[in-house]
Amino acid sequence: MQGIGGKIKKVRELRNLTQEHMAEKIAMTQAGYSKIEQGVVDVPYSRLEQIAKALNVKVEDIVSFDEKAMIMNQLNNHATITNGYVFSDKEVLDRLEKMYESRIEAQQKEIDRLHELLKQSLTK
Repeated sequence: MQGIGGKIKKVRELRNLTQEHMAEKIAMTQAGYSKIEQGVVDVPYSRLEQIAKALNVKVEDIVSFDEKAMIMNQLNNHATITNGYVFSDKEVLDRLEKMYESRIEAQQKEIDRLHELLKQSLTK
C-alpha cells in the first residue's frame, strides 16, 4: 500500500512539476519537501492542504490517488476521468513514460553516486 508521500509524488509527476517548484510554492526547502514524498516525515493536514493547492487538486484527490486503478481505467477506456482530470490514452502514456524515464535517470544518478563513494572508500 502506497503512503501519502508516494501519492503526492505520483500526482506531482502527473502534473509535470518538480520538487523544487513544489517546495517554493509551499515555502519550504527542496530537501524538506523530498522527505515528505519519501515518507520520512508525517504530513500534517494543513501542509497537505498547501500541497494540494500547489498541485491544483483537492486533498481528497491526493488521498484517494490510485495509480494502478488509473492505468487499468486507461487500458479499458479511450478516455476517462481520474481524480477530476480527463486523460486520453496518449496523454497518460506520455506522462507515464516521462515519469518512468525520470525515475530511471534518478536511479542511475544514485548508482553513479554510490559507485563514486565506493571508489573513494576503496582508495583510502
